[in-house]
Amino acid sequence: MAHTIRWGIMATGWIATTFVRDLLKDPKARDASDVAHRVIAVASSSAKAKATQLISSLGIPGPCTAYGNYEDLVTDSDVDVIYVATPHSHHFQNVMLALSAGKNVLCEKAFTVNAAQAKILYETARQKNLFLMEAVWTRYFPLSVQVRQIIRSGVIGEVLRTVADTSFGEAVEEKWATTHRMVNPDLAGGALLELGIYSLTWVFQTLYHTLPKDQRKPPSVTSQMTRYHLTGADESTSIILTFSTSTPSNTALPRCSHGIALTNIRVSSDPDGQGTSGPTIRIQGTKGEIQVFGYPFRPTRYRVIPVKGAGEVREVECPFPDGGHGMAWEADEVARCLRDGKVESEGMPWEESIAIMEVMDEVRRQGGLEYPAQIESTEYPLQLWG
Repeated sequence: MAHTIRWGIMATGWIATTFVRDLLKDPKARDASDVAHRVIAVASSSAKAKATQLISSLGIPGPCTAYGNYEDLVTDSDVDVIYVATPHSHHFQNVMLALSAGKNVLCEKAFTVNAAQAKILYETARQKNLFLMEAVWTRYFPLSVQVRQIIRSGVIGEVLRTVADTSFGEAVEEKWATTHRMVNPDLAGGALLELGIYSLTWVFQTLYHTLPKDQRKPPSVTSQMTRYHLTGADESTSIILTFSTSTPSNTALPRCSHGIALTNIRVSSDPDGQGTSGPTIRIQGTKGEIQVFGYPFRPTRYRVIPVKGAGEVREVECPFPDGGHGMAWEADEVARCLRDGKVESEGMPWEESIAIMEVMDEVRRQGGLEYPAQIESTEYPLQLWG
């Protein structure tokens, strides 16, 4: 019998709507017959009517309770886990609220605004023996799992470089002006936390996560940042990470590896959305290369290219079953962890989330980018705007 998890949804925006749509898909369509999901509560911070509208528009089967505040959601005794889908400027306060109420949490990325906040959240979860995971949905795609397996198998040799580009080509002033969350420092907006997290995800899951745990060491950081002239948020950030080891073994070729994480909101890594410009991710090893196509947050196919004379090029398509967006796989991981009594996922462990947040802290330090003190704060509870 499938293990069923009962979800409470915190927020009613696009990302929450997309996540719930995926939860309502039949798990068997993605070969996940061991787990199942029910959405039993939805909350808006501003109006109960917004929660009611989301329940109605998505046809969430009852009973499903609508709440007009987050406090009532986290104290609902029927909820097993809270999905936090608020702006990342508010993640620290929102997750602390849920943990303080004894609730397990799946929190959208970027996980927090800074590493200090992330450390407090994980320590709180540890003390309370609660499950907590950063919702880096891309890590749980079959495509990502397969790529990591190929790297660990040594098929492309020692991986010495990963280049990942997550960029959107937008008319920034016309589309986002000054208040949109993408460019609003009050919401920790900007290219780095909004988009760069995906480029960093690919760098870390190929050059860091593929190593044995005792060989994983944080990288050194070099970066450059361009600021958006209307708000001061970063519109373009380029990062070079130097890891002190190669992957997967560091035995045959003991030397460092480089991760290059790019993000921009004025130029696109996939201008026509058809992959015409080539792969958005290149993972380069001593025996070959893996190329990944599509935006890094939701890639659709990859190519394995051996060095000359070592075999044939292999193309692999990775479709999304049942019209899903791809978020259900991370939900399945949460369900299995809760079923098995785990407080963290091996696919996105706490120490790795912190390591990535520390990289982003250093990138912001090098670029002179600070967010308002209120959203950088580790004080709880603290009333935030919005």
